[in-house]
Amino acid sequence: MNSQMLKVAIILGSTRPGRNGEAVSRWIHDIAKKRSDANFELVDIKDFNLPLLDEPIPASMGQYSKEHTKTWSAKIDSFDAYVFVTAEYNHGIPGALKNAIDFLFKEWDNKVVGFVGYGSNGGVRAVEQLRLVLAVMNVVAVRSQVQLSLFTDFENFTKFKPAPFQEKSVNTMLDIILCT
Repeated sequence: MNSQMLKVAIILGSTRPGRNGEAVSRWIHDIAKKRSDANFELVDIKDFNLPLLDEPIPASMGQYSKEHTKTWSAKIDSFDAYVFVTAEYNHGIPGALKNAIDFLFKEWDNKVVGFVGYGSNGGVRAVEQLRLVLAVMNVVAVRSQVQLSLFTDFENFTKFKPAPFQEKSVNTMLDIILCT
């Protein structure tokens, strides 16, 4: 891949043991890797071991004092766009994902984001919450999103088996991200 191409992070937003998001994120990444119009990387927030927000100064100031924040900042800042893969827990986003977002500000600013939600209703409520949170940081959210249902895209609510049409949904979302 060309180093001049856009870099897109596929961010796995759940840290829950046994999470469905690992299979979903790998699937998204596998689809994205077939493309030649951007560089894609899977980023698992679990790998960053972020505690509950512990920075004494608001993220908008960009004055990070903790090593874990600086590491997270460098990783997120290295991307031009993002795809958030989010579960829907109790009609909302996972707490770990909200926490990871809140650690930073300028790193998200003026970037483009797409969403892949999964849950009983395709994760749509979690995605709507993410749209609100990220709008405050001047993130441009594309309208097209991938909605994966625990009833139709998972066997016994745990084994990920996406419906065949879902791959087209992923590529449509990625097309829009890369054109924005």
